[in-house]
Amino acid sequence: MARYQRHQHHQWRKVEKPCAAAEEDEESQTTTFLMEFANSGYYYKRTSPKLLYLLFISFLSCSFILAPHLFSSTTTFSLLYSTPVEDMDVNVPLCSSISNGTICCDRSNIRSDICVMKGDVRTHSASSTIFLYRSTEGSSFQNRVSDVVEENEEDETEELEHEKVKPYTRKWETSVMDTIDELQLIAKKDTLGMHHRCDVQHDVPAVFFSTGGYTGNVYHEFNDGIMPLFITSQRFNKKVVFVILDYHNWWVMKYGDIVSQLSDYPPIDFSGDTRTHCFPEVTVGLRIHDELTVDSSLMEGNVSIVDFRNLLDRAYWPRIKSLIEDEEREAVEKQSASLASKSSFEPESEVQEDQFKKPKLVIISRNGSRAITNENLLVRMATQIGFEVNVLRPDRTTELAKIYRALNASDVMIGVHGAAMTHFMFMKPGSVFIQVVPLGTEWAAKEYYGEPARKLGLKYIGYQILTRESSLYAKYDKDDPVLRDPESVNKMGWEYTKKIYLDGQTVRLDLGRFRKRLVRAYGYIFHRLNYHPHLQSQ
Repeated sequence: MARYQRHQHHQWRKVEKPCAAAEEDEESQTTTFLMEFANSGYYYKRTSPKLLYLLFISFLSCSFILAPHLFSSTTTFSLLYSTPVEDMDVNVPLCSSISNGTICCDRSNIRSDICVMKGDVRTHSASSTIFLYRSTEGSSFQNRVSDVVEENEEDETEELEHEKVKPYTRKWETSVMDTIDELQLIAKKDTLGMHHRCDVQHDVPAVFFSTGGYTGNVYHEFNDGIMPLFITSQRFNKKVVFVILDYHNWWVMKYGDIVSQLSDYPPIDFSGDTRTHCFPEVTVGLRIHDELTVDSSLMEGNVSIVDFRNLLDRAYWPRIKSLIEDEEREAVEKQSASLASKSSFEPESEVQEDQFKKPKLVIISRNGSRAITNENLLVRMATQIGFEVNVLRPDRTTELAKIYRALNASDVMIGVHGAAMTHFMFMKPGSVFIQVVPLGTEWAAKEYYGEPARKLGLKYIGYQILTRESSLYAKYDKDDPVLRDPESVNKMGWEYTKKIYLDGQTVRLDLGRFRKRLVRAYGYIFHRLNYHPHLQSQ
């Protein structure tokens, strides 16, 4: 069951990006810079008027150099470490390219925060910290200030910058974010002669993310984790190390085939591996575009959701090939045993092959809430129409490669709205996805699965049930808002939506009405299979 996005004024209102903050005037920016400079650590001891005067003169002499960078634009991250807007491609995410020794955080997206550290980056899992040691050699301004205040310094590893990030893609949802581990990102001054332990030296970047939150629900596992991981790491061409917070062995086992297509290196358990890992660059957090999709306009090389679908093909094909070989071997053994048991005079039966290919239909079956209670009659009707029907009953232990194999080979998928509809991504573009939409779930069904399916290239058919097709029809009076105005019930809060519409109803299809959708899907696929051979399912 997918977790819907709760909103104060509309139960399932689509989450939009916040408007950019109003620009500060130059005077307020100057004041902010002076306050940050004054509190940055250079004044941690009592300072003489002469020293203050020298610092002020140094600042004025450098202001002409720094001014264009400080006042040309405003962004959501530190002015000291930002890239001027005029030099940036509008389609390139913030912090995608930064200089050595800097921390850049993009907090502009309502779904997730992203921070990038570049340079001498080292982990310290015991304190949930990632350190960036910044050389003092790179800035003449810093060198001049250091010369002046050197006699007053006591801590050669003073903290220069400090950011906090929870690397999960539902930052607007406080209840779940409270369960996500927080990382401290700290930049320190690296003076000559300092020695930092490095147990494992990596020569490729790292991406830090969490597999906590709603992990355990296939919709959230793909929408909040796997697809954002693809979006964030695809540009590294597998030369990247994944560091996982809230590490689960079962998650690594379940999604190992996909992860191996994104990285050439084994993932690291951040809490379980106490060694100091050193990286040249680190990205903390994952980028996310929309529900179960990839926005090609935001990706390098216009990478799209179809490219993600192709990655799934590469991830699961080795396992599927192994399954096919096992089945063929078993079939040969059974045939040999059967022939050995036959009498020599028994005639062999002739198998007549159909002249035309039958469209393959997969029904994703549910038990309990939102189950189709007349599913057996649906199977019979679909068979009579001409489909080759397969009823799939996946659970948490079902191997994803087996689900992928069944749907990848199917032409039509039918299922009732819920997390299992995430498996539409396993279907080939050009296939048909029929989603049965129970009462009170119309908006969510369309936004979370219908529209993403269209973006993948599927033919989407939404079947909105009538009131009499819901088990709620027998529980409530015909004038009750539950039946008459589900939207008003949804506005009352998530707990009502979940209890009534998600957990509290089953569906009994009006087969006469549903048959029209099924016949339409059959005609579309039959024509595609038999009169357009180049579009046939493999």
